[in-house]
Amino acid sequence: MRFAISYQPALHGTDPDHLAAYARHAEACGFEGLYLPEHVVMNPGTRYGTMELPPTTPFLDPVDCLAFVAGVTDRLLLGTGVLLLPYHHPVTLAKRLATVDVLSRGRLRLLTVGVGALPGEAAAVGVDFTTRGRRTDEAIDVLRLLWSGGPVSFDGEFFQFKDVCSFPRPLAEVPIHIGGSSTAAARRAGLRGDGYFAGGALAPDERARQLAVAHETATEAGRDPAAIEYTRWGSIDMPESAIEALAAQGVTRVVVSASSPDPAEQRDQLSAFAERFGLS
Repeated sequence: MRFAISYQPALHGTDPDHLAAYARHAEACGFEGLYLPEHVVMNPGTRYGTMELPPTTPFLDPVDCLAFVAGVTDRLLLGTGVLLLPYHHPVTLAKRLATVDVLSRGRLRLLTVGVGALPGEAAAVGVDFTTRGRRTDEAIDVLRLLWSGGPVSFDGEFFQFKDVCSFPRPLAEVPIHIGGSSTAAARRAGLRGDGYFAGGALAPDERARQLAVAHETATEAGRDPAAIEYTRWGSIDMPESAIEALAAQGVTRVVVSASSPDPAEQRDQLSAFAERFGLS
């Protein structure tokens, strides 16, 4: 089992010194990597289930933020949880992500993409909300194609280009994990993903069914289902029995986040988790 940490600007703030200290302490504790969430814009009244998010909730750009984290750490892997892929043009995004990977000496290894769940956010960037799944599939293909070398061409429903090169390439193939809590996300993980980061508050039977969908889809596509990493959220105070239960479900990575808004308490929470599970 591997363990990573998430930095949530909505709770932890946007102060650069705080972010740098959080990332460095996570690295010193032995966490594998650090994840950043994404929202491009927020609308008043936005809800996730029963929880309403104020429109002033801060969300740092995850790619830019990971470049900053790379500059203040040495080993920590860099991840998104999740990057809203259909709201980015994949040609420019390929360049940005490759730049982070090259300048971090190959640490962009936890890139997780999702389709987004807020119609207002899609409308703000000029994307038809109903097409975001297909747009995501094309964007994944475009990213991998551009990172393969060149010249390359693509003629899809949403993106087209002919005989282009995008250099520098990432130092190694960048894994693309699929985030989400739907059957469509599970299928996407099986067909295109190097990993599946399952979110949402789902019943155990539905969790198991979706993982089976990912594996079955991979098998049907001629891919090795055992090669798909399985990531899940956990809590900073979770006991060993909870980790054992996740491992029994096939989980290979758990992502947690400090739950306190106080920086000193956050350090204590990360340290206690690392000591409990022998990370360092």
